[in-house]
Amino acid sequence: MPSPTLDSLDLKLLQALQLDGRAPFNRIAAVLDVSDQTVARRYRRLTTTVNLRVLGMTDGTRLGRQNWLARLHCSPDVAERLADALAKRPDTLYVALMSGGTEIICGMKPRNTRERDELLLERLPRTPHVGSVTAHCLLHRFYGGPLGWLTKIEALDAGQQEALRLPTPAPLEVPVLLDAADDELLALLARDGRTTLSALQTATGQPESAVKRRLDRLRSTGVLYFGVQYDHETMGHDVQAMLWLTVAPHATAAVGRALADHPEVQFASATTGLANLVAFGLFRSPEHVYAYLNEKIGILDGIRSVETAFILRQVKQLMYAPGR
Repeated sequence: MPSPTLDSLDLKLLQALQLDGRAPFNRIAAVLDVSDQTVARRYRRLTTTVNLRVLGMTDGTRLGRQNWLARLHCSPDVAERLADALAKRPDTLYVALMSGGTEIICGMKPRNTRERDELLLERLPRTPHVGSVTAHCLLHRFYGGPLGWLTKIEALDAGQQEALRLPTPAPLEVPVLLDAADDELLALLARDGRTTLSALQTATGQPESAVKRRLDRLRSTGVLYFGVQYDHETMGHDVQAMLWLTVAPHATAAVGRALADHPEVQFASATTGLANLVAFGLFRSPEHVYAYLNEKIGILDGIRSVETAFILRQVKQLMYAPGR
């Protein structure tokens, strides 16, 4: 259950921000039937009580780029230092310690093959006390990215969700090309997705109308979306787990779609490697994980094996991307 810190209005605000991270407070207030001041006050309080942040995210698939997951097995004495170093890199999206502190999972968003190879082929394999490194390219996202987990909490009714939900970007025939001004704008929004147009104008030196046009283009093409970062424990999720599923090839899409529908799943993707599906889930307790594996995963056709690992500490959240 959600923490007593959060009431129904807090949950509605969180889901509203997931649907449109830059929605003005007066628009959210009109949908929720409360005052602008109430929404602004709740937002400020949540930034303190649950570490709420709205962050601009770049969808690399819209730019023709690849996303990767790296698994590193290392000695416990270096794991935390290595995880902290990886978290400081601008090309990592997510870093966590797992498996008793001897495994690190690292989500990567390299801009090109040179950046990818520098980390995976040169830097990590040569790091002292790292026993093994495996890299997995994410092939097809079933859930995650613009579809944040908060869209599943049903705090808003269908009409409220429809009033706040933005149009789904159309498929692209060719990748979007960015220029230096786009890069600068995305970097600013990655630190604070709700930065005002006037503040963006001041930081970039561009006219406000030009900033708005770029912002609208980045959003309409799907390159830019907004994620909501917060403390998961405040929603009653004391356990975060990662699942690696080995699935018969003919069942991969069906199992991926089933994972996307599960309330526990915040991310699911097809991937390269011995396991061909990976998922991140939020759970109330180890018993909840057991029930989930038994009652929801166990009934799916085509699953040959499942590896489960608890996330001990998030060093960098999946949605946090300082700079680009």
